[in-house]
Amino acid sequence: MSNIPSKAMHKNEIIEHIAKENNISKVLAGKLLASTVKLIQRQAAHTGVFVLPGIGKITVIKRAARAGHNPRTGDAIKIPARKVATFKPAKELRDAIG
Repeated sequence: MSNIPSKAMHKNEIIEHIAKENNISKVLAGKLLASTVKLIQRQAAHTGVFVLPGIGKITVIKRAARAGHNPRTGDAIKIPARKVATFKPAKELRDAIG
């Protein structure tokens, strides 16, 4: 794992890594990554949860509407209710991180 960069990876770097690790073209690796991302988005939107084995769980939760303030002016504003995605890392990921 010495070829992993010490900074956040960009999409193209992830595609290059997938292609190299699996001896496939970058085009195919890009399609695989896009397909995986689309699957995660659809499943999380449809069921409210997506489990990535060994990595963690993405869960969709509802946040209630609440009052807030504009930090620049101090004016009160209403923050509408919305759905947000949360992530809980799996034990394997927590152990790998240290």
